[in-house]
Amino acid sequence: MSATRRGHGAFVFAGVTAAGVAAVAVLGVVSPEQPGHYPTCPFLAVTGHWCPGCGSLRAVHALAVGDPITALDRNPLLIALLPLLALAWLGWGLRVAGRPAGWRLHPTRVPVAAVWALFVAITTFWFARNVPGWTWLSPV
Repeated sequence: MSATRRGHGAFVFAGVTAAGVAAVAVLGVVSPEQPGHYPTCPFLAVTGHWCPGCGSLRAVHALAVGDPITALDRNPLLIALLPLLALAWLGWGLRVAGRPAGWRLHPTRVPVAAVWALFVAITTFWFARNVPGWTWLSPV
């Protein structure tokens, strides 16, 4: 990778990281529990069913204020996928810095089985949280 391209990649990586930190900071200060601050999930509004992302804003808010138990109650899938997200972010940062990660997390290099496993996990979670009586998966 050329120095110019690496510099551009580092700029993009820093920008995305700063935007993510800023978004978490805003969520830490402005609670999604209070109505009127954030829009309702469009899927929930149209169908009346939870989507896999429902409760994610409240889960991130709970993590930002140091309450992982509430975060797990709001969206357990998000909490389960956070290590994967952190690993992807770390791999990206290492690639930008010119230090290859052991397993390069690049869209063209992620094993197909891993993509299918993620798809099945999200779809199963989506279905399971809408089963009547299974409120333990609902972001109540």
